[in-house]
Amino acid sequence: MATPEQRRQSLTDTRRALVLDAAREVFQQHGLAGANMREIARRAGYTPGAIYSYFDSKELIYGALLAESLERLNAAVAEAVPADSTGTTAEPAASPAAPPTAAPAAELRARSRAWFEFFTRNPRDLDLGFYLVQGLAERGLTPELNRALNQRLHDALAPGEQALIALGLGADAARFEATALFAQGVGLLLLRHTGRIKLFGQDADMLFNHYLDGLIARLSRG
Repeated sequence: MATPEQRRQSLTDTRRALVLDAAREVFQQHGLAGANMREIARRAGYTPGAIYSYFDSKELIYGALLAESLERLNAAVAEAVPADSTGTTAEPAASPAAPPTAAPAAELRARSRAWFEFFTRNPRDLDLGFYLVQGLAERGLTPELNRALNQRLHDALAPGEQALIALGLGADAARFEATALFAQGVGLLLLRHTGRIKLFGQDADMLFNHYLDGLIARLSRG
């Protein structure tokens, strides 16, 4: 049987989740700049003063939403199962930081496809990530929270870097190629998300695979 403290914590968690759900809707409709605490409170069913018990600002609400998104991203990358040279699947790594458990090329492909597919399935999570580009850090995110969020994004990309090192690159070169791969993927995701990919009559998924194939072939020749 739950204790009074456990029941209070459960109620707090439920109310906090309602605020986050409401804020997600407001951000999606109005962007970060157009969002305000009053509208978030209204959609959550609270007075504006009530939600300050959970968050001091809309920027901190954004930070909580992005943190939750990044945890799901990391889980998706960690659960990706590389295929070995025979085409069968290897055991998944225990964590995003675990060493490769399949051939490096298969590891690179599986972990990279995992984050690309996560954002393909969840375009609103991609939107969340790009609110940060609009000067959010200067308008409310603390440096500590900003660093923590950036670190969790890097954690999701780290297995790809490790696979690149296993393919023979040094640490700096692996970071360079991982960054280029992420930039390629994000560009394609934005083209797909906005519908601009239709202007070229291309498929974002096929183009990402093409880039990955080229990267792996180039490194294999090297």
